[in-house]
Amino acid sequence: MWVLFDLDGTLTQSEEGIWKCVRHTLDKMGFPEPDEATLRKFIGPPLMWSFQNLAGMTEEQALQAQVIYRERYNRVGLFENRVYPGIRYALRCLKKAGIHMGVVTGKPEKPTKRILEHFGIAPYFESVICATDNKADKEQMIRNSLPEGSGEAWMVGDRKFDMEGGCKAGIHTLGVTYGYGSEEELLSSGAEKLARTPREIAEALCPEVTGVRGAFLSMEGPDGSGKGTQLEMLLDTLDRYGFEVIHTREPGGTSIGEKIRGILLDRENAGMTDETEALLYAAARAQLVREVIRPAIRDGKVILCDRFVDSSVAYQGGGRQMGVEKVLRINEPAIDGTMPDLTVYLDIDHRVAMARRCAASEPDRLEMEAESFHARVEDGYHRMIAMDPDRFAVINAEGSREAIAGEIAGRVLEKLLETEK
Repeated sequence: MWVLFDLDGTLTQSEEGIWKCVRHTLDKMGFPEPDEATLRKFIGPPLMWSFQNLAGMTEEQALQAQVIYRERYNRVGLFENRVYPGIRYALRCLKKAGIHMGVVTGKPEKPTKRILEHFGIAPYFESVICATDNKADKEQMIRNSLPEGSGEAWMVGDRKFDMEGGCKAGIHTLGVTYGYGSEEELLSSGAEKLARTPREIAEALCPEVTGVRGAFLSMEGPDGSGKGTQLEMLLDTLDRYGFEVIHTREPGGTSIGEKIRGILLDRENAGMTDETEALLYAAARAQLVREVIRPAIRDGKVILCDRFVDSSVAYQGGGRQMGVEKVLRINEPAIDGTMPDLTVYLDIDHRVAMARRCAASEPDRLEMEAESFHARVEDGYHRMIAMDPDRFAVINAEGSREAIAGEIAGRVLEKLLETEK
């Protein structure tokens, strides 16, 4: 069985780059800027068709517009793009089912392959057929994609061009309504089935396949390390790459856990014993593991957790001087073997971190502790890293936030793409 995918509007949410390139082109050529409804129609059809039919250009003007458009697109526009959340899950399920996959798109070959490679989905596709000589005959491209005797085949796309091409080529058609075409357009042009989300592609074409595993990521660092900022930047990167991410935190992340968080961070609870504190963190963690983390991993999603058991080891084991081993024993039943696939640790001197933290807002109960406490916390983290170095990505957190974000993204994407193989 073969499944062929359109690119824009099916695999990737490409309007950001396409619209910026269209506006840039029309501005350079002195044409009025189109409204959003017209801009949406640029996604899917060949550029020549769009510039002539949507912008009112002559063939000669459209050829010039195509050159201007592609100059910007090949430089920056193709990366102003997002893989639809759920596409990676669908591709993994189809691959697990032994289904052959290809891409059929009106885009030229070079930017198409750069997009697939940049976002790490190129390995899923055995063939990539693109427009040539400014022509994008979907029927012929589909025929060129399928080897002789390929058997059952499906064309998956979001516009009438995909459905009509599939019908003319004599294969099945599945229209996706989350892209840039309407349900009416897809059905009237020959769609046999519809998928309203990327996950529904897998449900429609390989319903027997379940159980592709997700991933568990955590981020750690002393208070003031810039963890909150870096989490937000990483979330945006993972969304751009099409990972279905559940962002959670410790303590908290569940209704019960958030109530425990309130107790732990309340400045009025200064009399809390070290053992009570450690047990409360473990209790919140036990709830999070069972209610959120494990179900998400089973569902093929990515959990990104702001702190996990390493924080308890650092803050209670190191900062409170309870000992690493004791804190790990307390947490054994809470985590029950559930540990992050990768932990990003923002490495920064505790004095620099605390100065940053106190300058930002009023400190909570833990942040009010003495400098010696925070020194022991930093040491506790370093001990955990030494015990399990392969799990940690240690990042110098004293550079620019952009440089730090870039290094984090590289390490995390490398790990996640490795898990998809």
